Amino acid sequence: MREHGTGRTHLRWAALAAAGALALTACGGGGEKEPGAPQGATASPGVALPRLDGEKLQVAAVWTGPEQENFTKVLKEFEKRTGATVTFVPAQDPIVTFLGTKIAGGAPPDVALLPQVGALVSAVENKWAQPVGPQAQAQLDKNYSPGWKSLGAVGGTQYGVYYKAANKSLIWYNAKAFEAAGVKPPTTWKELITAADTLSASGTPAVSVAGADGWTLTDWFENIYLSQAGPEKYDRLAKHEIKWTDDSVKQALTTLGELFGRKDFLAGGTSGALATEFPKSVTQTFTGGDRPAAAMVFEGDFVAVNIGQTEAKVGEDALVFPFPAVGAKAPVVSGGDVAVALKPSKGAQALLTFLASADAAQIQAREGGFLSPNKAVDPAAYPNDIQRNIAKALIEAGDDFRFDMSDQAPAAFGGTPGAGEWKALQDFLANPSDVAGTQAKLEADAAKAYGN
Repeated sequence: MREHGTGRTHLRWAALAAAGALALTACGGGGEKEPGAPQGATASPGVALPRLDGEKLQVAAVWTGPEQENFTKVLKEFEKRTGATVTFVPAQDPIVTFLGTKIAGGAPPDVALLPQVGALVSAVENKWAQPVGPQAQAQLDKNYSPGWKSLGAVGGTQYGVYYKAANKSLIWYNAKAFEAAGVKPPTTWKELITAADTLSASGTPAVSVAGADGWTLTDWFENIYLSQAGPEKYDRLAKHEIKWTDDSVKQALTTLGELFGRKDFLAGGTSGALATEFPKSVTQTFTGGDRPAAAMVFEGDFVAVNIGQTEAKVGEDALVFPFPAVGAKAPVVSGGDVAVALKPSKGAQALLTFLASADAAQIQAREGGFLSPNKAVDPAAYPNDIQRNIAKALIEAGDDFRFDMSDQAPAAFGGTPGAGEWKALQDFLANPSDVAGTQAKLEADAAKAYGN
């Protein structure tokens, strides 16, 4: 979930606070409703697409489960409008390696959704990516802020469309577990540790950590680092202009160790956390009534998709608060998936055009667990007040943001299972007292990947 580019993606702290507020107001709307659209959604005139009867397209992404199912509904609408046949191709991380194998075999997908900025840069450097066409560019110019457009550009040329965004600075909690323990949502890291102590003492482990998926651990670190060290050092570390042996990294890891070092805080203890994959980290937090496996789970807005696999209801049983402030301000880290054409075909460009339109984003927004950086998306398309306000905060933040640090790094360091930052932080979860050893490992891997 990565370039070597300008510092980007820190949503305004005030905007996040509004997004995570527990008392949220509904967004109304007016106008003519689309068939089957939620109350308040307005009819769209529809983006112009060419007829592609008989054309077959393949779209690759690392999405699985409900996320894949919901995106397939978007592809079905594209098929309906154009006459093309579109096949979803499940990809594996690192997606650059997956695509390289496909391309070497002479069978690249027409479009790929890349979960790292670094993967986009690699695709361009390898001469796989095609620049966006004029129709897709027109949708981008109409619907996207300059910051989100620049994330999809390399060397001044537009190659990608950021179809999906993520606010990765949210902690979701089981309302019944909090109520049973008499705990309120914390606003500072110190309050979070105190709340975790109270929750665990009440018999419910505080946090469900998806330690089997290294990318979630990078998000833990990045939120702490951004709040504690500040945005300037965050940008420098993202570019490897300062070393991972820097004292600021030591401080962030030490802070993270205050949580990871308490086995009683973690669902299943340390071994349980290391064996827990992301989907389970969410579902086990929202099953079991007021005695779930854990009271909280950290991750982005997309957690809502996995909550949807339980009986819990977002906004009632499952609530959310902003990642607590470690330093002067609470952090907000964002990520996203960029759609890139890998074939110079009419169909690939038409799909990019569709994905850059509000039409496509609104289909997936209605399913929940999805956030679009497209400012033309009707807020009423989001299924509940929590997701609606998270989306509004993203749009209102404009270009005032920081992008996920590991997503900016070369994939060998920031985006490969069992290697680089993912592996180093999994080892740190297993032994949070080894701060110096973790720093040394991170620096050695970063120096190799960045080539400096």
